[in-house]
Amino acid sequence: MKRRWIAGAIGVLAVALSACAPGGGASGQGGEAQGDKAGGDKVTLSLWSWRVEDVRAYEKILAKFEESHPKIHVEFKPFQATEYNNILATGLSGTAGPDVAQLRAYGGLQPLVEAGQLVPLDGKVEALSGFDAKLLEGAKGHKDGKIYGVPFAYQTLQVLYNKKLFGDNGVQPPATWDDMIAAAGKLKAAGITPFAVAAGPDATWTLPIVHEIFGNARYGSTKFRDALLSGEKKFTDPDFTASIKLLKDLEPYFPKDVVAVKIPDVQALFATGKAAMYPTGSFDLAPVLAANPSLEVGAFQVPPPPGSPVTTPVTPGWADGSFGVNAKSAHQAEALELVKWMATPEFGQLYASELKQLSAVPGVTPSDPLLAEMAKNYAANGAPYTLLVDFRYGQPNGDAVFRDEVQKMLVGQTDAKAVAESVQKGVEQWFKPGN
Repeated sequence: MKRRWIAGAIGVLAVALSACAPGGGASGQGGEAQGDKAGGDKVTLSLWSWRVEDVRAYEKILAKFEESHPKIHVEFKPFQATEYNNILATGLSGTAGPDVAQLRAYGGLQPLVEAGQLVPLDGKVEALSGFDAKLLEGAKGHKDGKIYGVPFAYQTLQVLYNKKLFGDNGVQPPATWDDMIAAAGKLKAAGITPFAVAAGPDATWTLPIVHEIFGNARYGSTKFRDALLSGEKKFTDPDFTASIKLLKDLEPYFPKDVVAVKIPDVQALFATGKAAMYPTGSFDLAPVLAANPSLEVGAFQVPPPPGSPVTTPVTPGWADGSFGVNAKSAHQAEALELVKWMATPEFGQLYASELKQLSAVPGVTPSDPLLAEMAKNYAANGAPYTLLVDFRYGQPNGDAVFRDEVQKMLVGQTDAKAVAESVQKGVEQWFKPGN
């Protein structure tokens, strides 16, 4: 899932790639030959990733692993997120792939599983038995149910807000949907963009995220997702249609000409104090603060809209990805040692601290208080990001259809009912209820 977030403020650009959009792009080539000896009996493992911006952090993290595993050296080799899926598939199909690979979750993992390119970790990494079952779903084969990776992070969705702008304009984090709309109106009247949202050509993949933040409770959250999977309901259900319409209703509070707004634009709007609220993922906190370290940021769960089957706020979330072992690695024993270590609190705490992300390792508490609050909300009120978790296993995938149709809705070319019908028509080409 490609994620490129570029935060610009006062000349500062910070890049953070989203976990939620599917990766793509031109085919790449495999990496260097894996498992080369680094002198004597020391084994060099190749670790591939789509996180080019995390090189320094991973060098620090992996140095800790090497301290306790002196006979193993790990080379972190990142690729552009938009090219990674094809590069990894090519590498794993030959002999020039990685020993350990960062793996996409859910539908992004399935092609590698079906090709037999990964080592099942069931019974090999004992610590996985203590991981959150919801997060493990992202690392499992869809058909065989086996675990193919150690989850490294999860993401949550909520609204970030500028505490100073709220205070200066007499606005509080909303307790009800009407409170939120009233606050948005007050901020707009003061010349401040209420919600930093982008729907431009590079940003359509964020639209399902924005929909989840505002509409998850409106369509029925987990109960609706379960009904979809069993075939009891469809995406054309009135509640799901109503949740889509919310985006059109909120459009007056988005930036002007939102369908032309790019991701760097909304990052800059929020980081420079020109937008008060930013509906986004926990992955975006670090780049926002990198763009403006003095920014005082809070977060709130969106109150359920009127008519919602769910009456309490929810925090949608999903497993970001995992680390798995190449079935063709010449050093599977050493590769297994690395992924075992990635399931330990030591790795989890390093990951959370160095990357300011929510670690999937049980028992790891984020040092950042706002991230800790997000983690607490997800633990108490977690809900699945349905289109990502369950409807990316076939083509056309539901998430992709949804984002393109919502963009059309925002320019007035279609409506919420037609968007829902298009999603249902797309997924039913491959999705079978109960399967």
